[in-house]
Amino acid sequence: MVLLIRAVLFLVFFAVPAAAQSLFDAGNSGGDAAAQDGTPASVLIEILRDDAARADLIRQLEAAATDPTAPESAAPPPVDTQISLARQIAEYTRDTAEASMAFIVGLTSTMDDILGVFTGESRVNWPELYSAAIALSLVMAVTIGLFFVMRAIGMRIFSAMANRMGRGNWLVSTFWLAASSVIDALLIILAWGGGYAFALLTGEAGSMDFRQTLFLNAFLLVEMTKVILRAVLSPSFGRLRFLPVSDETAAYWYFWSSRLTSLLGYGALLVVPTVNAVATFAVGQSVLMLIALTALIIAVLLVLQNRAPVSAALRARNARDPDDVIGRIEAFFAGVWHWLAIAYLLALFGIWSTRPGDALQFMLVATLTSAVAVAIGVIAMAFISRAITGGMRLPEEVRRKLPLLESRLNAFVPKILKVARVLIMLAVVIAIAQAWQVMDFLGWVASEVGRATTGRVVSAVLVVLVTWAIWLAMSSYIEYRLNPAVSRIPTARERTLLALFRNAFTIALIVIGVMLTLAELGVNIAPLLAGAGVLGLAIGFGAQKLVQDIITGAFIQFENAMNEGDVVTAGGTSGVVEKLTIRSVGLRDLSGTYHLIPFSSVDMVSNFMKDFAYHVAEIGVAYREDVTEVRGLLQDAFDILAAGELGPEILEPLDIMGVVSLGDSAVVVRARIKTKPGLQWAVGRAYNEIVKKVLDDAGVEIPYPHMTLYMGQDKDGDAPPLNLRRPRDTIEGAAQSPAKQVPDAPETPGTGTGDTQRSRRDQILRTMPDRDGDDTEDGVSEDGAGR
Repeated sequence: MVLLIRAVLFLVFFAVPAAAQSLFDAGNSGGDAAAQDGTPASVLIEILRDDAARADLIRQLEAAATDPTAPESAAPPPVDTQISLARQIAEYTRDTAEASMAFIVGLTSTMDDILGVFTGESRVNWPELYSAAIALSLVMAVTIGLFFVMRAIGMRIFSAMANRMGRGNWLVSTFWLAASSVIDALLIILAWGGGYAFALLTGEAGSMDFRQTLFLNAFLLVEMTKVILRAVLSPSFGRLRFLPVSDETAAYWYFWSSRLTSLLGYGALLVVPTVNAVATFAVGQSVLMLIALTALIIAVLLVLQNRAPVSAALRARNARDPDDVIGRIEAFFAGVWHWLAIAYLLALFGIWSTRPGDALQFMLVATLTSAVAVAIGVIAMAFISRAITGGMRLPEEVRRKLPLLESRLNAFVPKILKVARVLIMLAVVIAIAQAWQVMDFLGWVASEVGRATTGRVVSAVLVVLVTWAIWLAMSSYIEYRLNPAVSRIPTARERTLLALFRNAFTIALIVIGVMLTLAELGVNIAPLLAGAGVLGLAIGFGAQKLVQDIITGAFIQFENAMNEGDVVTAGGTSGVVEKLTIRSVGLRDLSGTYHLIPFSSVDMVSNFMKDFAYHVAEIGVAYREDVTEVRGLLQDAFDILAAGELGPEILEPLDIMGVVSLGDSAVVVRARIKTKPGLQWAVGRAYNEIVKKVLDDAGVEIPYPHMTLYMGQDKDGDAPPLNLRRPRDTIEGAAQSPAKQVPDAPETPGTGTGDTQRSRRDQILRTMPDRDGDDTEDGVSEDGAGR
């Protein structure tokens, strides 16, 4: 549908009017020359006709040519050819406003001239008009009659061609389509030739009236234009149509495009010259303006009538594939295409009415240039958008050596491509503005200012690209050095220093790149450098913590206090070093929390990963155990550990330091195992597990906190029994039943301390709550050992 509209508008508004304009330009040139002011030419003619004046003029010219002292003509003042872009736009808007006002005045004059024909103010040679109409009508009738006869013959031929085209491939179809167009054109030429022959035979002495010639020429041009329309649309034979439109749509557009072609062609090539001959040139121009205005109104109504179907066709591609860039562009124009089309038609009419000498040629060149620029821009943006959406894919070998290069490229290249897409859109806009003479961009580029500005912009862009390429190469090299799959395994020190170097190099490269870019753009960077020094001094005083962070971090790195992957304690926080910068360290603790600690808050660094490590085991045993036996059992546990999978991580034999403390309930024996750095925790966990098993097998008690309940004794040394109440089956029963009675103790003498102790104990037991249903023996604790 969109292609169809473009083709129809192109054929209607350029094919016929261009030919009409060429005819009228030739016819009007004489009148225009006659209208010019001839005063200087008349004076020169009078001088040449007068013998005395001519001789005097010759003497003066000879004297001027031979006199060496004659002053040379003053050199013309230099003309400022450097016109700024703002001035060009201002001049263009001024010319547009003046042309619009002239168009309004001309339109008013057109209406006055047309009304003057009917009111009698304009002179019209009516008898000549009647005779011309009679002579012309006969030629028109014969020519059109022959045309219909030829069309009837051609329809049979086209029907057979359509049947053959439907059974062939695209190459055969193209052949039959071209053949049908050639036959259609030949039939029109035959009808045109028949009309010419009739005009010559019926004319006086074999001559033709010029109006008959105008009609026959207009007939040939208009019908040849319709041949092109029929070749594109093929309204009668769908099999001869390459455009993917229905028969109804093709017939609709052929109907209106052929009417517009006839209106413009016959009006400009026949009606207007006839009016010029029988009336005045002003009336003819007014009629031409009226014809063009009628064609404009019809075209605008056609655009508005087809706004919804064309919008739906433009949105169809985007509905099928929302990621298609061309579909998104078409969907964007779906809502504004009719405004653009109307603006284009108004511009065509306005330019033609204000500058009829070269309007159609200018519009044709501008339209073709704009179409080519838009097509190239759309294709380029489609490729760029496809690259942005799909991303960059590197070869497998490159991804293996540089795993982050692809992601790094996909992080920056799409942004660069987006900038390139914007530049392409800007270039398309500039090309369209250049084609329509809104601005002389090429002239500005060719000027001294334009060359300087363009060179600076290109140099700045190259600086940015080279800076990015250097950063990418540096980052890729560091990534290659840190990749153990393709290079030797880097040490923690190398990882740390390379990471710091990458950060510092990136900052320095950004600063240098920005300065060079500004310098290429013509900015004086000397004040910026001086200002940067003053700003750095101010920051040094105002941000002392930041300076302290950087200085402390630098010394920590110089002394190799920590590296990435080390387990350290810094600022009271312990964890694994995940990230090191020049001013802070990032730690990940055991619970997974990430801590960012500035170096200014670090007064001590405890590194658990330097050279070697120790697991210190402090084993507590009961006082009744033999310490010598315990030492042997600890050695046995170490031997089992050394024989296992963690044996290679142990650097030295077990160091048993002996008893280090006598606690409240345990004798503490210390042993120490030297391991590789970072493995002390794994070795310690395995060793503790083995020690527990060995001590249990040997019957060595590992004491733990417990309590012994002592009930007391009477004078006879007997300990009274401890009776406990069993809880009720339900809470309700326990709440309603009385407390269980504790049986009385055996009879004892009524005097002595035993009676007093037993009575008090019985009173306490009656008020004690239940023990959650524990059913234990009297005087025995839960562990069965009386503890």
